Amino acid sequence: MDIQLRDLKYFEVVADTGHLGQAADKLGRTQPALTKAVQRLEEAFGSALFERKGRGIQLTAVGEVLLARARLLRGATEEALREVSDFAKGNAGHVRIGSGPIAADHVLPEVCNLLLAEAGDTRIDITVAPSMALRERLREGAIDLLIGLMPEHDPAFVTHSIVEDVVVVAASPQHPVFELPKITMKSLLQWRWVLPADPIPSRQWLDAAFQSRGLPLPAVQVNANSIPLLPRLISRTDLLSFLSRHTLGAAGREGTLREVPLKETTLRRHLGVTYRKEGYLSPAARRLVTLLRSEGAQLFSSALSGQAPAAVRHKSAIGRG
Repeated sequence: MDIQLRDLKYFEVVADTGHLGQAADKLGRTQPALTKAVQRLEEAFGSALFERKGRGIQLTAVGEVLLARARLLRGATEEALREVSDFAKGNAGHVRIGSGPIAADHVLPEVCNLLLAEAGDTRIDITVAPSMALRERLREGAIDLLIGLMPEHDPAFVTHSIVEDVVVVAASPQHPVFELPKITMKSLLQWRWVLPADPIPSRQWLDAAFQSRGLPLPAVQVNANSIPLLPRLISRTDLLSFLSRHTLGAAGREGTLREVPLKETTLRRHLGVTYRKEGYLSPAARRLVTLLRSEGAQLFSSALSGQAPAAVRHKSAIGRG
């Protein structure tokens, strides 16, 4: 079976767009060229890869399987090319980082500053998205490192814990909930909520916490897929939210938010750095992992306290001298 990587690349773009014309425009190729590429793949596998759907096309079951494998193969090929190129050029670094929102706010800027202070020519690509979505990009080789929620045990990944992340109910300091003689999960249902969107793990955990106790789900007035937006949505209202203490830290210091203490609505989890067990890491990526393991917890702690990390303060003092 003779399969060309170029055909797989064309197949991926056709699958992503669901339209031969749009794929041709995106690739700068003609439609007949893409059609022939798909036909060669269909002949190699002895099965149709697409079927008509309205004015476009969609993958068949066989096409779905091939798309997943094609992405993995492309990622492995690009990774091999990067590794050989880095070696040939003596290039210390290019690192592609996927970061969850909490890590992006509280640790990523400072750890990147530390890396750049050591290796100023390093090129860094950053993608901020929910950790679950980034895991698939990591698996496909589209990113090198994931800084965010640690995945369940997966033999394809290596993960190092950085810091515990505690998610709690939060409200404005003047919220009536703090006047209750006793705060319970049932009492929290008196008010409307601002919560992360349904696919976000913390939202799923909170919903399950209420359901497991036979209680209705919180009445959600605002769904948001931007975690940093949540504090500003509740700081001047009687809405409740569910926030990481890392996110709550700055708002708490400013007196705009306050934790609603309740054991049953306290989620404990860990943030870490994850990479593929068999994946290639450039020297810069390996150094970033080392910095996260050695400095990550301190960076989070400093972010909560509102102080610059000691390592960063030290470098700044040297710069002033």
